[in-house]
Amino acid sequence: MQSITIRGITIGEGIPKICIPIVGVTKNDILHETEKAMSCHIDLLEWRVDYYENCFDIQKVIEVLADIRKIAKQTPIIFTFRTLKEGGEKQIALDQYSALIHAVIEQHTTDIVDIELYSGDAVVMPLIEKAKQYTVKTILSSHDFKCTPPENEIVSRLCRMQQLGADITKIAVMPQCKKDVLVLLSATEQMQSKYADRPFITMSMGAVGSISRMVGEIFGSAVTFGVVNKSSAPGQIESVKLKQILQMIHDINVM
Repeated sequence: MQSITIRGITIGEGIPKICIPIVGVTKNDILHETEKAMSCHIDLLEWRVDYYENCFDIQKVIEVLADIRKIAKQTPIIFTFRTLKEGGEKQIALDQYSALIHAVIEQHTTDIVDIELYSGDAVVMPLIEKAKQYTVKTILSSHDFKCTPPENEIVSRLCRMQQLGADITKIAVMPQCKKDVLVLLSATEQMQSKYADRPFITMSMGAVGSISRMVGEIFGSAVTFGVVNKSSAPGQIESVKLKQILQMIHDINVM
C-alpha cells in the first residue's frame, strides 16, 4: 500500500494518525477550538464546515479557512461538509456542494477535501480532477448512521472509491450489535490484505464500535478521529487517551 505524506505527516504507515474535528458554530468558536486543538497532540485537523453558521456563504467560509490555516501552521487540514443524509448538520443542494468544494480547492488553503461518494460521479469526478490540478488531496467517504452493511459491501465501496481516484478512502458505519463491529473489522482486514493500494479509513461508530478507533494499526485503518473540544460522531475518544492507547498497541504489535 502506498502511503501519503502531507506537511511531514505520513498517512498509511505506522501508528494511525489522530484527526481532531473542529465543530464550532461561530467564527470565534471555530478559531478557539482550533487553538485548543493545536495545544494537544494531534496529527490532522478536520474543519466540519457544516456546523458553521455561515457555511453557505463561500466567501466567509474561505476567510475562516484562511484563519484556521494561520493557527494550524504546518498541521494538515481536512475540509469537510458532511451532508445531513450522511450524519451532518445541514442539507445542501449538489450544485452548492460542488461549488463550495471547487472554491475551497482553488484557494489552496486546505490540504485535503472530503467528498461524499454518493454525491454521484457527475459531482465526484470533476472535484477529484480539480483537486489534482491544485495538488490538493481527496478523501472519498461513505457514512451509514443506520446500520453496518455486509462485509462485501464495505469492501466494494472502498474499492469503488479507489477506482474513482481518491487519494484516501473512508467508510463509517453504525453497529446494531457487537457482531457488526466484527464485520467492520473483518472488512478492514480484507481491504488491507487484498485490495488497498492507498491509505483508507474505517470505523464503527458509537460506544460499541469505539474499539475500531483504537486498532487501526492491526487491521489497516490509517486515521482515527479523536476529541479535544466536541465530537463530530458518536464513539470518538479523547485525544490524549487515544494517543496513549494507540502507542500501547503499537508497542505490543512490534514486540
